[in-house]
Formats: sequence, structure tokens, C-alpha cells
Amino acid sequence: MQNKQDSTPAVAFGQALWFWVKLGFISFGGPAGQISIMHQEIVEKRRWLSERRFLHALNYCMMLPGPEAQQLATYLGWLFHGSWGGIVAGALFVLPSLVILIVLSWIYIAFGDVALVAGIFYGIKPAVTAIVVQAAYRIGSKTLKHPWLWGIAAASFVAIFALKVPFPLIVIGAALLGYLGGRWAPEIFNQTGPATDQHQAPTEAEHPSAPHTQYSSVRLAQILAIGAFCWVIPMGLLTAWVGWHHDYTQMAWFFTKAALVTFGGAYAVLPYVYQGAVVNFGWLSPQQMIDGLALGETTPGPLIMVVAFVAFVGGFSGELLGPNMDFWSGALAATLVTWFTFLPSFLFILIGGPLVESTHGRLSFTAPLTGITASVVGVILNLALFFGFHVLWPEGWNGPLDWPSLLIALVAAVALLKFKRGIIEVLLVCGVLGLALKNLI
Repeated sequence: MQNKQDSTPAVAFGQALWFWVKLGFISFGGPAGQISIMHQEIVEKRRWLSERRFLHALNYCMMLPGPEAQQLATYLGWLFHGSWGGIVAGALFVLPSLVILIVLSWIYIAFGDVALVAGIFYGIKPAVTAIVVQAAYRIGSKTLKHPWLWGIAAASFVAIFALKVPFPLIVIGAALLGYLGGRWAPEIFNQTGPATDQHQAPTEAEHPSAPHTQYSSVRLAQILAIGAFCWVIPMGLLTAWVGWHHDYTQMAWFFTKAALVTFGGAYAVLPYVYQGAVVNFGWLSPQQMIDGLALGETTPGPLIMVVAFVAFVGGFSGELLGPNMDFWSGALAATLVTWFTFLPSFLFILIGGPLVESTHGRLSFTAPLTGITASVVGVILNLALFFGFHVLWPEGWNGPLDWPSLLIALVAAVALLKFKRGIIEVLLVCGVLGLALKNLI
């Protein structure tokens, strides 16, 4: 018989709402840093969810095209409070970043200078590198419980770092190894949570019997219909308003396609965006694309939000709403592109969530996900090296080592790993350090 605790949400909607609002403004560090923040806050501090449930959700999101951190926030919001909980969590993960990027993009293109915040960004970038290293350590220490899992992580790192194997192929290979391992060596891939999870009080989200986590063909049909409506109506209105070949319509169509091929996160899709936005459509220049990536790396929210910068520059420069409407031309373009880029992510979660929740405890499903988690450790380590290289050697290997950035990165790493300081606290301190050092060098 279901007890009272099973039927009462342990996480009040108001509590969750405030957390999602805060997360939208503090989610620095790209997907690894953002996932680390959610893990630290939801699993370790607030204990809203167990380690196993968190990793189960993360593994599913890693398999999807699109921004995995935003999808994870959507999934967790859905798990706590149903469809509206997922929509609120996912939207609040994106909206602050959209507003901030519109403002920064306007400053960038209108005044040609973002030096006012250069010092703060100078300190944040090394801290982001340390956050990514911390994420690899956290996930690795909880997942790599056997030498074979360490082997999968190492092989994934070599594959993506040295052999340049596409991330989707790494995921498929790790899932295949996990599936075979689950059949031949189940003791390796039958992961259990840490001892502390055994004493964690159950919450509604810990019980797959919650009504909204159950598969329903009626609910599936409703979500598909609403999703189609949310895509077809804006696209139809755009086409009727400005025509199919107008930049607004082409941006909506191009970034819809981009949203469906973003396996491997933002860095995997950047070449596709570069080729379309810079080479084919000419919405911005190559240097502007690089500057946009820098802004995207140092603002909260998913890194794929660089598409908002791309659209803003294209709309602003093209005067798509007419003369003297430059800002509003760019702002509308950024908003449209954000809508069409993230709409599929919400549908993937709301449609797939009930199916994923039905797989808890099934080794045939969890073993491949364990393999994927192990591979993700190697991929995140590669991301840390990518960040570290560009932060510590901004002019390339032939240039000098940026010693102040190295110092800030070491301070951040010690604060995070040894003294267990909070991510936002570390970012604030490193931003101040960066501002001070930038004025001295």
C-alpha cells in the first residue's frame, strides 16, 4: 500500500521555482559546469534526488541531440512536478542567458567594445576550466568503480582527443560495450548508489508510480500535437509575414535543423552553424563568430546560446525590421532562433521521460547507460583540456603561457576540490581576481 509520503511531493513547487530561477543566472561553465552545479545542489546539498536517479536522467539526456544540461534541467523539473515543472525549469535555464546575450550583443555590435567586462571574464575563464575538471572528478569518482569502466573512460578520451572520433560514435560504442558487459559481466555494470543514498528519505520523484511518470499513449499524442502546433504556427506566421526566403524564416528553419543534429553538445554543432551562418547566409563574419563564442562561454546558460548572438548580429546588421529598428531587428531574430533551437529539447524530454522512468533496475537498459557515463568522464576531461589550452595559451602553443590565468585556475581548483567551496562563490572571487590582474598586466 502506498504510504502518505509516497503521494506527497517532497519538493514544493515554490522551492523548485526559486532554484530554477537562480540556476538560470549562475549556470556558468558550459554543460559540464552546469551539470556539476545541478548535481551539487540537487543531489548533495538539497537531497531532492538520489545519485542513481540523477545519473539515470543524465545518461538519457546525453544520448539526445541538443544541449544536455538544459535537457537535464527540464527532465528534473518534469520529474518533480510534471509537464509544467519541466517547461518552467527548461525555460528558466534559457531565458536569463537570452536576455544577457541580447544586451551584450547590442553593446558588442553598436559600440564595438566589451572591454568593460573583459577583466571579469579574464578571471572567470580559468575558473570555468577548474569547474569542468571538478565535474570530471565528481562523475568519475562515483561511476568508475571497476578497471573496465576506467578503460572505457580512457578509450573515450583517446578517441575524441587524439583520433577526433565524433561524439555520437563514442556514445554508441560505449553503449554497445555496456550492453555486452551487462550480459557477460553484469557485476561490473550493475552500478549501485553510494551508501548515503540508502538513508535518503524517499520523495515522490523517487517513486516511478507517480502518475505523470507513467507512459500514456493519450498523453503522448497530446504532447506531439502541442509540439507540432508550437512549430507550425510560428513558422507559418513568419512565412505569411515575410516569405520563405526572408532571413527570419531561413533562420528559423536553419536552427530547427541545427537542433536535430547537435549530438555531442555545442562544440559538435559549431562547425555546422559556422558553415551555414557565416559561409552560406553571411549573417556575420568569421571574427564575429569567434567573438560570439567568447561571449557564450562567459555568460550563464547553455553554450549553444551562441546562436542567439549569431541571430542578433544577422538581424541587427540586416536591418530586418527596417531603418532605425536595428536593436529590435536583432532582438526578434535572437528570440525566434532561441525558440526554434530549444523547442525539440522540450519535446524529447516530455515524450521520452515516461519511457526512461520505466527502465529503472533493468540491467539491459542501465548497463549501456553505465557505459555511456564512463565514456562521458573521458569526454569531459577532453573538454577541460580544450578550455585549458585556449585560456592558458590564448595565442596558441607558439605563444607565451598566461601565468595569471594559470594562477587563477589553480586557486579555483584548490577551492573547489580541496575546500569544497561553492561554484558561484569561486566564480565571484575569480572574477574579482581577473579584474585586478587585468589592470596590472
